[in-house]
Amino acid sequence: MQRRDAAMPRWCWPLVSTNEVICAKRGEGIFERLTAPGNFFFLSQITYTMSLKITDTLPLLNSSVRIPRLGFGVYRSPTNQCVQSCLKALEAGYRHIDTAQFYANEAEVGEALRTSGVPREEVFVTTKILSPAASLEATYDKLLASVHKISGADGYVDLFLIHSSSSGSAGRKILWQALEKLYAEGKAKSIGVSNFGVGHIEELRSFAQVFPPHVNQIELHPWCQQRVIDEYCQSNGIVVEAYSPIVRNYKANDPTLVEVAKKNSHSTQQVLIRYALQKGWVPLPKTDNPERIVANAAVFDFDLSAEDIAVLDSLDQGDAGAIVEAVQNE
Repeated sequence: MQRRDAAMPRWCWPLVSTNEVICAKRGEGIFERLTAPGNFFFLSQITYTMSLKITDTLPLLNSSVRIPRLGFGVYRSPTNQCVQSCLKALEAGYRHIDTAQFYANEAEVGEALRTSGVPREEVFVTTKILSPAASLEATYDKLLASVHKISGADGYVDLFLIHSSSSGSAGRKILWQALEKLYAEGKAKSIGVSNFGVGHIEELRSFAQVFPPHVNQIELHPWCQQRVIDEYCQSNGIVVEAYSPIVRNYKANDPTLVEVAKKNSHSTQQVLIRYALQKGWVPLPKTDNPERIVANAAVFDFDLSAEDIAVLDSLDQGDAGAIVEAVQNE
């Protein structure tokens, strides 16, 4: 290991929360071994730099599936707008769309997929289920209904998540077992959770056939870094997705953020998305504004310095910084 030095080239990757780096160039063998899927939970500790591209992916543990580094969220995207927003996102280069049963726009996402001209296998689609039905079988039927809305009777979704931990222990068990059935049948290529704390995930161990979850989607941005669950997921090979990465623009005028944005000649939204990427998260920015859809994807031409990351890290307010939900870890 080497200490960070300002003169180090960009292929010297700093490790999250340390001043240490791993130096490995492509073609030297070391780089290829470090970035192999089997080494994912080591790789996920790395702060990514300017070599990132919009087409980059992360491997999902114990799976052949890879998840795109940048996603496009459609939370509260009206049904009469969602199709056009998804089409614009695909045109701008996104290959990852995040919807949910609760959003009531799964069918519109499916319509966009069918009319975009982009092959289905090139687009990673996530959806979520909020609560179980009266039985495991009825819950499975709810899952299958989402798959059909998005990809048709013979289709699949790339990732299906439990949307919330709020269903209680018994409800979470039914949801997970229904997801496992969908996964076993190939109707979901991967399965995971959202808004789950450490205790909720550990609870799955006693009965899960698929463990750990492939993904945990939580609120993440400089003011709500959720370090306990983030570190738990990273150390267990669980990909961490960041919803509300631009804080719904509530922090656009924050002096510290504005200064970092000015220094890097990019918008505050772009800085926040880039921050999430460099933390190793999968950000899911959401907007229906066509210009902002494009701008939010234009985050691969600059690199936040270690100093920038540290400055943004210092903004953490713990649970108080959440605008939606901070998970409970006990």
